[in-house]
Amino acid sequence: MTNESVHHLVLGDVEVIRVVEWQGPFVPVPDLVAETVGEVWRDNEDWLAPDHWEPETDRLVLALQTWVLRSAGRTVLVDTGVGKGRERPGSPPFHHWRGDLLGCLAKAGVRAQDVDVVVNTHLHIDHVGGNTVEADGEWTPAFPRAQYLIPAADDAHFGPEGGYGNGSQADGRLIYEDSVAPVHRAGQAVRWDGHHRIDEHLTLESAPGHTPGSSVLRLASGGDRAVFVGDLLHSPVQILRPCCNSNACLDSERAAASRLRVLQRAADQRELLVPAHFSGGAGAVEVRRGGGGFTLGPWASSLLVGQSRGPDGDHPYPTS
Repeated sequence: MTNESVHHLVLGDVEVIRVVEWQGPFVPVPDLVAETVGEVWRDNEDWLAPDHWEPETDRLVLALQTWVLRSAGRTVLVDTGVGKGRERPGSPPFHHWRGDLLGCLAKAGVRAQDVDVVVNTHLHIDHVGGNTVEADGEWTPAFPRAQYLIPAADDAHFGPEGGYGNGSQADGRLIYEDSVAPVHRAGQAVRWDGHHRIDEHLTLESAPGHTPGSSVLRLASGGDRAVFVGDLLHSPVQILRPCCNSNACLDSERAAASRLRVLQRAADQRELLVPAHFSGGAGAVEVRRGGGGFTLGPWASSLLVGQSRGPDGDHPYPTS
């Protein structure tokens, strides 16, 4: 399952375009979300498979994707994937990855020069690689007119002042030097902390734990709400078990607290939850309170531009 795809929906006055670069079985469950237990996967196999889990191999099914938001007359990208042709010897799945973010965006009608804002929810390997392109042997910003919004705490941790993450990513120095530092040199980087308002519909908010500067992007327009949560969740199982972190979370206690806080608000305010890597369907889901915790509400439909958001009522609800 490696098909590229583009899906559209409208939230209030904001057009949301989901651009999927790649999706398919990735790594075994213990390699990414080891804190989850087999029981929760087996109990929910009827809806986890095949979009989120491959039971035969116990592999997570994930997507590499970018979210494009057309808001207040500007084009905003949320995360930029792995990039193309990067040296990542310590991360075999991504070493010389042949991604084509710009080509995928073009299929969605988005040109590099049209992008006004790039949001990096955090500075992990698969969220910043498309920030830059290689030209004449040099890495330069892929979006020449864009302002790149970078969490200050992540920039400090993963940059040279923090020892390139002190080894938290195997290829930390390479990632920063080819995907983040060129944006700084071009004068297009904006470091922010706490809260940062992009426009009247979009606001960034710190949600630390997965990384020191991990963040979420909140959308509020008309009666519609959504929250783009980056890597606070890698699997919908973490909605059922919010205390379970991914193996890549640098501060487990803070990551779980941030996840719980975001899920509580999503449930109470009917925010559409939009994680970075959910595969299948529309890649976004509503959250409900139930059984003393959370359960999944309806999945967002993949809609044509011009239609408002609607639930996929046929999708079964998981057990808690």
